[in-house]
Amino acid sequence: MRKNTVDIITLGCSKNLVDSEKLMRQLEKNGYKVTHDSSCPQGEIAVINTCGFIGDAKEESINTILEFCQAKEEGRLKQLYVMGCLSERYLNDLQVEIPQVDKFYGKFNWSELLSDLGKIYYKEDAIERHLTTPKHYAYLKISEGCNRKCAYCAIPIITGSHISRPVEEILSEVKALVAKGVKEFQVIAQELTYYGVDLYKKQMLPDLIEQMSEIPGVKWIRLHYAYPAHFPQELFRVMREHDNVCKYMDIALQHISDNMLQRMHRHVTKEETYTLIEQFRKEVPGIHLRTTLMVGYPGETEIDFEELKEFVRKVRFDRMGAFAYSEEEGTYSAKHYKDNIPQEVKQQRLDELMAIQQEISNELSHAKIGKEFQVIIDRKEGDYYIGRTEFDSPEVDPEVLIKQEGKTLRIGSFHRVKVYNADDFDLYATVI
Repeated sequence: MRKNTVDIITLGCSKNLVDSEKLMRQLEKNGYKVTHDSSCPQGEIAVINTCGFIGDAKEESINTILEFCQAKEEGRLKQLYVMGCLSERYLNDLQVEIPQVDKFYGKFNWSELLSDLGKIYYKEDAIERHLTTPKHYAYLKISEGCNRKCAYCAIPIITGSHISRPVEEILSEVKALVAKGVKEFQVIAQELTYYGVDLYKKQMLPDLIEQMSEIPGVKWIRLHYAYPAHFPQELFRVMREHDNVCKYMDIALQHISDNMLQRMHRHVTKEETYTLIEQFRKEVPGIHLRTTLMVGYPGETEIDFEELKEFVRKVRFDRMGAFAYSEEEGTYSAKHYKDNIPQEVKQQRLDELMAIQQEISNELSHAKIGKEFQVIIDRKEGDYYIGRTEFDSPEVDPEVLIKQEGKTLRIGSFHRVKVYNADDFDLYATVI
């Protein structure tokens, strides 16, 4: 064990990662050495930031906690703390079931850990973070919670109602990160398009993004997790007029059948969804759309699923993920619907849908051969530099592989490249 060292382990989404980064900065201010997601944790203190979104994520969180409990029992760890979504949702149960953990915190009271360690929470450094990402990009969380209350989703149960951060605070954080070398911002929230309604009585996302785009040093802004109903139309203009707002939108649509959308409480129709996609492509030429779809929701018929497949074929999403429905206790779906679709049918539908998308992704990737793009360099692996275009978010989207060929490219630098080959997802390019 390394004295005065804390290992932070982050599970789940990038919103959790931001919380971990803030905690890491506070611990460092208090004199601790901090590691993140170490392959070989050796600190005397460990903090696990958990995810509680769906079954697989909860299982991963529990297994990770138990691994560190074993380390503590074997004398390889002195103190173990747990925070995050799983802890927020099941705090009392976890305290009873896993007493080896010194203390459980929820998603919003993790700062209490510092006082429990006999340390200080530095309020003046509340927006400061220890970035765990490459220093040229960062995740920027603009709100917490969600007011949408989709029938299947436990997030509002865990995080509560939507709470926006003030525009001024967010812009201050952006300027501070730019001063540290950050060029690219992944703007995240549980639901971006609701931003500002609670504070300013109107959707403020277009205003916020426009003000961000005017900050010197902000090279790329990418938007994640929008909602299709009541989409702020002014955002189209902002994306079109500002070159540093990436022509990229991550908008989870879940389904296309009116039957499913109604049962899911999505407050949007099939026709409205198609219209919104048409608007995106008309108003923001060249935009790349990423979406997430769900199969196997209670009551999903073969007709519903055929509609979904036709939707994927027709729209040809640039990026698409999908998952099988998992019943979450406490949600409207769990209370009012029977999870009546067998697991093997869910998996079959999931495989079928992703096979369609894989073919589309392959065609879209190959269509980029011979074209030029600006890329940012993330890292070097073997003989290749690995970069991304404005249409690619870190970790989830395709990458651009650039053969070294005697050239030295700086991590975090931008380069113009020409694509000479492609596979199902990634592109191969040379620097122009």
